[in-house]
Amino acid sequence: MQPFTLNYARPAVQLEVTVPYAYDSGMQLNILPDGRIAATDHATLRALGTTTSTAGSKTHFDD
Repeated sequence: MQPFTLNYARPAVQLEVTVPYAYDSGMQLNILPDGRIAATDHATLRALGTTTSTAGSKTHFDD
């Protein structure tokens, strides 16, 4: 028997987004190309709303 919701569930749409920062595993922070911390750049935060990365889910089982 298939659960009712599986009849209507659809995969999330994957948007192609280019972020102006990269994750630095040594610092455990998102870093802009010029070396600044992405979370301190107000223009980046205004444009993207967040500077999330997958670091937490890779290092902490309870995220």
